[in-house]
Amino acid sequence: MEAQLIAAVRRFNRTVTQRVGALDDEYMARARPLAQARLLWEIGPGGAEVAALRSRLGLDSGHLSRLLRALEGDGLVAVGPSDQVCGDGRVRVATLTDTGRAEWAELDERSDEFARSILAPLSGRRRERLVAAMAEVERLLVASMVLIEPCPPGDPRARACVRAYAREVARRFDSGFDPARSNPVHDEELVPPAGVFLLATLNAEPVGCGAVKLHRDAPAEIKRVWVADSVRGLGIGRRMLGELERHAAERGWTAVRLDTNRNLTEAIAMYHAAGYREIGAYNAEPYAHHWFEKRLTPDDATGGTA
Repeated sequence: MEAQLIAAVRRFNRTVTQRVGALDDEYMARARPLAQARLLWEIGPGGAEVAALRSRLGLDSGHLSRLLRALEGDGLVAVGPSDQVCGDGRVRVATLTDTGRAEWAELDERSDEFARSILAPLSGRRRERLVAAMAEVERLLVASMVLIEPCPPGDPRARACVRAYAREVARRFDSGFDPARSNPVHDEELVPPAGVFLLATLNAEPVGCGAVKLHRDAPAEIKRVWVADSVRGLGIGRRMLGELERHAAERGWTAVRLDTNRNLTEAIAMYHAAGYREIGAYNAEPYAHHWFEKRLTPDDATGGTA
C-alpha cells in the first residue's frame, strides 16, 4: 500500500475530527464530549438494547459502561433489565429520561445548525459537490467496515444468511427454489480441510456469506454467495468472491467453478468481470443455467488482483 495513500487518509482524519468538534470537551457547547453525545443520540427517544449499542458503535463493554454511567449521572439515561424482550431479564436496555429526551431534541436542533454552518460559506455548486463527496466517502467507509471471516456453518448467523439466500433466490428464480431439490451442501463440506464458510459482518451484524468446497481431484466449487440489500453496491460480493478464491488458492487448488441461475444477472456480470469463463455443465444442479470456471494464479493466494 502506497505511503502517500496512508498519509492522505491521516490528513483527512485530522481535518474531519477538528471540523466536527471531536477534539472538544464540550461538544456543541453541551457540557459533554462527542462520545457521550453520540451515545445519547443512538439511544434515541425509543431506547435501545445495550448489546445493540455496543455492536452499532463498535465499543467494548467497559467503555460503553463508562459512557452510560456518565449519562446516568447527568440524569439523562436510565439503564435496566427489559421485561418486554421474551421475558429475559438479562437483556439490558437504555432509555432516555424526560431530561434526556429534551437534551436529545436540543442536540438534534444544534446538529442541523452545525450542518448549515459547514455548508453556508460555500457556493451552491460547491455545497452540492461537498454533499456528493460526503456520500461517496460514507459509502466507501461503510464498505471498509465490513469484515469477512471464516465462520462455522452451524453458527446462527451463518444459518440466518443461508435462509436469506434461499428466500432471495426463491423470489428470483422462475420456478422458485426448494433446497431439497438443489444439490446438497452439507456442513461437514464447509469446514477445514474440506472447505470453508465465510461470513460478512457490519457492526457485528451478518450482511453476507459465501462458501467453497475443496473437491479432491477436481476444481474447488463456490457456493451460496449472498449479500444483503443494505450493503449492495459496495463491492462486498466481489470481495467475498475474492476471499473464497484466495482460500482455495492458498490450499493448492488451481481452479474454481460455480453454477448460477440465468435470473441472477448481477452475479453473472460479476463473474465475467472477475475473470470467469463460461464452461459446459459440470453438475446436474436443477436450478443452474450457466456454469463458470476460473484458473487461479499465485496472486489469488496472496489477495492480488487477477
